[in-house]
Amino acid sequence: MAPVRSGRCGVPAGVLAAVAILVAGCADEQEVATAPPAPVPAELSRFYEQVPQWESCAGYVAPGESLPPATQCARIEVPIDYADPDGPTAQLALSRLRATGSKIGSLLLNPGGPGMSGLSTATIGGGTPVAERFDRVGFDPRGVGASTPAVTCLTPQEADAERAETPEPNTPEGIAADEAENREYADLCMARTGADLLAHIGTREVVQDMDIIRAVLGDPKLNYLGYSYGTRLGTAYAEKFPGNVRALVLDGAIDPTQDPVAESLRQAAGFQQAFDTYAADCVKSADCPLGTDPGQVIPRFRELVDPLRDTPAATTDPRGLSYDDAITGVQQTLYSADFWPVLTVALTELSQGRGDTLLQLADMYNGRRDDGSYSNLTDAFNAIRCVDDPRVTDRAVAGRQDTEYRAAAPFLDDGRGTGAAPLELCAGWPVPNTSQPHEISVEGLPQTVVVSTTGDPATPYQAGVDLAGQLGAALITHEGDSHTVVFNGGATCVDDAVISYLVDLKSPPEGLRC
Repeated sequence: MAPVRSGRCGVPAGVLAAVAILVAGCADEQEVATAPPAPVPAELSRFYEQVPQWESCAGYVAPGESLPPATQCARIEVPIDYADPDGPTAQLALSRLRATGSKIGSLLLNPGGPGMSGLSTATIGGGTPVAERFDRVGFDPRGVGASTPAVTCLTPQEADAERAETPEPNTPEGIAADEAENREYADLCMARTGADLLAHIGTREVVQDMDIIRAVLGDPKLNYLGYSYGTRLGTAYAEKFPGNVRALVLDGAIDPTQDPVAESLRQAAGFQQAFDTYAADCVKSADCPLGTDPGQVIPRFRELVDPLRDTPAATTDPRGLSYDDAITGVQQTLYSADFWPVLTVALTELSQGRGDTLLQLADMYNGRRDDGSYSNLTDAFNAIRCVDDPRVTDRAVAGRQDTEYRAAAPFLDDGRGTGAAPLELCAGWPVPNTSQPHEISVEGLPQTVVVSTTGDPATPYQAGVDLAGQLGAALITHEGDSHTVVFNGGATCVDDAVISYLVDLKSPPEGLRC
């Protein structure tokens, strides 16, 4: 039951912090003709008028996870279908760390994904003026994490089995087998989650949820910091509720004009760039597991991972390291140059026939806990992506995409391309998609900020440039090799500009590069 997945976009700070264990002046506020606040529809007033009951977060986090003791949590109610507000409802989980000083309002945060739990994002910006001036608020979007009902597709045992499967070749038989597994996965999602939630899990609904969150927090206008897929939420919110925005920071942007094929190819090139940069650094060392010849790093990498298609590498965990998990683990470390040493350790182990570090990395990426249970990150990612994006149902397009992906990221090319490929999971998803790629044009939006990193593999730099142009946003360019940067400890100059914007509504200097 192996869904075909594209790369996930999300701030890696929390996950990659765990990976580390594996190895020992500007203009004043602009006067613009902003849109008036959006009126609350009468039929939704009961949701907007809720008062959150803040309490301990003990019942919100998974076993073995924790939030700082000062964190408060609450649940609020939203309609599953905004066209039927008297129908079934969902409960959204919120987290909050109170402002330590004179409060401006709340800062809502989202880590990306889609499908990532956002409760821990309430800790972002600690020790900065943002923590002093804002209540920092995280949330699990509908269907995700501690919010209920939750998207559920695979049991932990089924997820383990899916990850261990041998990749099918792109022969007619292999394509048929992959597509059959995709249909089985989609059927399980429908049976275990239900059509109502699956049909209303996407960005279209989440931005309306965000406006209810803004209101129940007591904020007349939204302050928001979104990472990666969280920039899609922020962009869609700005488009729907421009008059309800005070400040919007979008870090690691998704270009809303791109269709899934174009986005996947741009991301493939981004990961290849990250791999090339890592490899160029690695080969300077005599003990680099990819050798010391820059021209041979991709063949050497393939020599390490290709045998896993037939024989998993040994691990202390009895599961072993599969081919798919090895690739996932490698990509996990390419999200930030800070974790290149982890990749070197992992590839050195693999050269010695061991796969423990890569398996741990893949477990983190897939949300597998030490007790063998899983978060619903992967299932929610698939469900949200399939309702957010148009489907690729043309086999010729699927074949070209596979060929072009291999060309864009040769380190991920197993050499078994045939010019054909299976239709991906979303092609047969049981509910229709609810969004389409389009250019953003918003009137009355106050000044917003986009942050884009030159060496970002998951949301490449140009997407941020393009989004900033569409929103008329100030663009901050971060020169580095990481996926997202704000408050990740990577660039003080970026953080300072963002803090000035959030606190004082001062735009970053034009053309700011950090």
